[in-house]
Amino acid sequence: MTSEPSTRTAAPATYAERLRAPWWMWPVALGCSALLAAEIWMGSDGLRAWVPFAVLLPLSLLLPWWLGRIKVAVTTSEFQADDARLPLAVISDVVPLDADGKREVLGVGAHPLAFVIQRPWIGGAVQIVLDDPQDPTPFWVISTRRPVELATAVLAARRAG
Repeated sequence: MTSEPSTRTAAPATYAERLRAPWWMWPVALGCSALLAAEIWMGSDGLRAWVPFAVLLPLSLLLPWWLGRIKVAVTTSEFQADDARLPLAVISDVVPLDADGKREVLGVGAHPLAFVIQRPWIGGAVQIVLDDPQDPTPFWVISTRRPVELATAVLAARRAG
């Protein structure tokens, strides 16, 4: 940790979305951990009777929470996807993708250097084409539930900046 103040300031977001886990993932995770805890228990007495339930059931709720932690945002100066930040100046184009377009971009012909944040339970995505000779990454593919709105927000923020 340095004593220098951070040069990054929090700009107001023109678009923000959290890629939360779907509702059905919570009971599935809870059911799987309850089944595993019951198999560990198997009618025993003592610690094996309650420790698997006390440990596994709360831990099973952390998985959907952890999978839904990704935040996508567009500010006046950058595009943010989780901890990754992309200055708007290096973006040349943004393409909204439906489920078929996302499958095509991430399929057999996918570029190996592309930056991808993909959630399989989210059908849409955006492809952000970069114009940065210093960066070998040709494009980003980011899952989003509202690809057209996100693409519009990125392009509008880029034009405004």
